[in-house]
Amino acid sequence: MSRPQRVTVLGATGSIGLSTLDVIGRHPDRYEVFALTGFSRVAELLELCQVHRPQVAVVPDEPAAVTLRQGLAAAGLATEVLLGEAGLCAVAAAPEVDAVMAAIVGAAGLAPTLAAVHAGKKVLLANKEALVMSGALFMAAVRASGAVLLPIDSEHNAIFQCLPADYARGLAPIGVRRILLTASGGPFREWPAERLADVTPEQACAHPNWSMGRKISVDSASMMNKGLELIEACWLFDARPDQVEVVVHPQSVIHSLVDYIDGSVLAQLGNPDMRTPIANALAWPQRIDSGVAPLDLFALARLDFQAPAPERFPCLRLAVEAARVGGSAPAVLNAANEVAVAAFLERRIRFTEIPSIIEQVLAQQPATALDSLEAVMAADARAREGANQWLTHQGR
Repeated sequence: MSRPQRVTVLGATGSIGLSTLDVIGRHPDRYEVFALTGFSRVAELLELCQVHRPQVAVVPDEPAAVTLRQGLAAAGLATEVLLGEAGLCAVAAAPEVDAVMAAIVGAAGLAPTLAAVHAGKKVLLANKEALVMSGALFMAAVRASGAVLLPIDSEHNAIFQCLPADYARGLAPIGVRRILLTASGGPFREWPAERLADVTPEQACAHPNWSMGRKISVDSASMMNKGLELIEACWLFDARPDQVEVVVHPQSVIHSLVDYIDGSVLAQLGNPDMRTPIANALAWPQRIDSGVAPLDLFALARLDFQAPAPERFPCLRLAVEAARVGGSAPAVLNAANEVAVAAFLERRIRFTEIPSIIEQVLAQQPATALDSLEAVMAADARAREGANQWLTHQGR
C-alpha cells in the first residue's frame, strides 16, 4: 500500500485503544488515525484528538459532543464529531478506512464491530463479546464479506501465530489435537475458596501481570474472562469446546499453545504487553516494532503450570457449559455476567455472588437458536432483565 493505512480505533480511551495508538505513533509512515471513539472520558478523547488529529471522533450523546466540539475548536482542530451507535457504525464502515481496532468492552461493541465486518475491513478483534454473543452470525458475516479477522486477545493472537496459514480449513485437517489456552489465574489463584466472599473491588482489579480496565480485571479474577475466551477460540479456530483446555500459567509469558497430533507443541512467548499482539495484527503478515522489551529468559528462570481449581472458579465451569450448549446460552452468560460484575463493582453484591446470578439466569432461560442480530440482542436483553430481577429480589 503506497499510502499509510487509515485506522479507526473503537474504544480509544481504554487500555487496548491507548496501546494501539502507541504502536501507531511509532510508525507514522505506515499508519494514520481516521477516527477515534470514546465513551465517558471526553477530556482524554480530546487529548488524543490533539495528538493524532483524526478526521472523526465519536461520543455517546449530545452533551459529550458539545464539550468535545468546544475543546476541538479551541485547539483549532476540524475533527467532525458523531454520536452514539450510529456514529460508531459509520466510522467502522467508512470507505476511507482500511483497518478497525474493535476495542469497545462488552455488548456495546457488537454493532460497530459487525459494521466493520460487513464493510469488508481488516478487523482487529479485541471485543471478545462479539463472538461470544453472536459467533455463528459473526463468522458467517466474515466469510460473506471477505473481511480479514485478526485476534487481539493475547491468547488468541498466540494461537493464531502457532497455527499454519490454512487453519481456516478446520483443526483436524492440519493435525491439531488441542488448543491450550493459558490463564494467569488472576489475583486469587492461591486463595482458599472460603476467602473469596470477602473480596473487594480493589482486590479484584489488582491484576498481578496485566494493566486492564475494571470490568475485564474482575472477569480475570473470576476466570470468566478465560471462559469467554474459550468460547471465542471455538469460533475463531473452528474448535469444539473439548478441544480447548485452560491451563493456569502464573507468569503470563507463554500466551497460549497448540498441541499437534505428531507430539509437537508450539507456543508463543513474550512479555505481558498488549502492544505485541496489536503490532502483530496491524502489520500482518509482516512484523513491526511494538516498543515491547525483549523477553529475558535468564531473568525469568522458570515457567509454572497448573490446572484451574473448579471450586475457586465456578464462572469458568459455567462458560464451558454454555459453550457446549450453544445457541443463545453464551449470549445469556455474557449479559448476566456484565450485570453481575457491574453490581459487584458498585459494592451491591459479593464477589462470590457473580456466578450465582449467572447460573440462575442460565437456568431460567433455556437456550434457543439465534438466526439474526435482533434475536441476539433480544436474548441479551432478557438475560439482563433476569439478572436485574435477581438483584431486586435480593434487595440489592
